[in-house]
Amino acid sequence: MDEPGVTEEILSGGVAGTLLRCADAMTGVVVLSGSSGRVDVARAKLFASEGVSALALQWFGGEGQVPGICEIPLEIFFAATDHLVGLGCRRIVYVGTSKGAEAALLAAAHDQRIDAVIAISPTSVVWGNIGPGRDGISWPERSSWTLKGMPLPFVPTRPNWRASHVDGLVSYRGLFQHCLASFGQEADKAVIPVEAISAKLVLVAGGDDALWPSLDFARSIVRRREDAGKATRLVSSPDAGHRILLPGETTPRSALHAHGGNDHADARLGRDAWELIRDLL
Repeated sequence: MDEPGVTEEILSGGVAGTLLRCADAMTGVVVLSGSSGRVDVARAKLFASEGVSALALQWFGGEGQVPGICEIPLEIFFAATDHLVGLGCRRIVYVGTSKGAEAALLAAAHDQRIDAVIAISPTSVVWGNIGPGRDGISWPERSSWTLKGMPLPFVPTRPNWRASHVDGLVSYRGLFQHCLASFGQEADKAVIPVEAISAKLVLVAGGDDALWPSLDFARSIVRRREDAGKATRLVSSPDAGHRILLPGETTPRSALHAHGGNDHADARLGRDAWELIRDLL
C-alpha cells in the first residue's frame, strides 16, 4: 500500500479479509464484494485514499467459513463493525455490490451503528443461496442469510424458466422477475426492512443490468423509504449494467453470465456515484 499513513493488515478468524488502516481515521468502511467471493482490496484502496480505514471483508469461502452464500450469519458483519469501532472509528460505512449490497442493507437494518450504506446493483428482497452451505449441499434451496441462528425468509427460484442471452451469455434478469411474479407471498415476507435503516443510503443501479433488475429494486427501496419519511439517494443510468466501475477500477466481466451495460456506461455511472460517495465520507 503506497498511500502515506496507511498500513495493510491481513485479518483471519472471526473477521477475515484485508484491512487498510489509516492513521487516526475516524471513519471505517466495510467493503463487500458480490457472489464472486473476491476480497475487494482494490476497492478498499480507493476508499483508503480518501483518508478512511477500509476493510475488504471475506465473508464466505474462506477458512472456517461457509463455502457458498448459504445461511451466512449476519453476525459476521456485526463483528466487522465491532472491529472497526475497536480501532477508534466513530463512523461506519458499508459499501456492497450485488449480493454484497443485499448483505449491507440487511446489516444496516439490524445494526444501528452503521451510519451510511452505499448499495451498488442492489436487491430489495432476500434471495436463496448461491452455492453450498456448511454441509456441502447446494439444493434444496435455502436462505442466503441467518440472524440469531434463524434463516431469513427468501424468494424461491424456479429452475424451469426460459433463459435469454445477452452477448452470448445467459441473462438471469428474467429469472428474478419471473420469481417475484410467481412467489408474491414469499416476496412480501422476504422484503429487506429498509424502513428500519437509520443510516444514510445511496443506491447505484444501471437500467441495462442483465443479471437482475437492480434499478427496479432500487426504485422499490426509494418508494418504501419515502413512505417511511426517510430520504434515499439513487444514482442511475439507463445504459449501465450490473458491473459498476468506480474511478480507476477495471473489474473484469463475468465469463459465466451476462452483466449488460458497457465499459463506458458502467464507468460513467461509477464516476457519478463517486461524487456522492465522497460526500458521505
